[in-house]
Amino acid sequence: MITEKQILDRIEQGFSGSFAGPEAIGTLHRRLAARAERQGLLDVSYRTVDSPLGPLLLAATGEGLVRVAFSREDHESVLSRLASEISPRILRTPRRLDEPARQLEEYFAGKRRAFTVPVDLRLAHGFRRSVLLRLRDIPYGRTRSYAAIAKAAGNAGAVRAAASACSHNPVPLVVPCHRVVRTDGSLGGYLGGPKAKRALLSMEAAV
Repeated sequence: MITEKQILDRIEQGFSGSFAGPEAIGTLHRRLAARAERQGLLDVSYRTVDSPLGPLLLAATGEGLVRVAFSREDHESVLSRLASEISPRILRTPRRLDEPARQLEEYFAGKRRAFTVPVDLRLAHGFRRSVLLRLRDIPYGRTRSYAAIAKAAGNAGAVRAAASACSHNPVPLVVPCHRVVRTDGSLGGYLGGPKAKRALLSMEAAV
């Protein structure tokens, strides 16, 4: 199935080979995105933002932020999965993600300790979803063990499942799985990689 993103990209490629310059292509993109939004044809919006951890892909539905992806995950692959798992009606519409982008910028600048943007956890199910719902209770600059999170989520014996939920968190940073570590204090896994997890914990501890 061809997504709206692919259609838009093909239109842009066609114009780029003719008389249209980057500004005209950008205008075309905005008009198409606005039209799709007005007609109810847009289910997932996305944009990328720069961060100290590298480019981040942000994606949102009408319910809230549904995905934050690190560059190591391959943003194109993430978009393809979103088109398959949520809807092929997906377009790059930066304006709809201005608030999450602003809050992330404040967080990395040390000016924000909690995110207030709505989050859509439809990509997490069952116990994994229960685990993610507990993560926003962990205070900035503090950590909890996987065992403690498993207990808080209602199954004290499911420590490995809690660790798996954290390592597959679709909205890292905003839902702070980086604050969950092993019982012995070692880092454990992280979708952004161990270097990113260590950097985040060090940044929060320094504030």
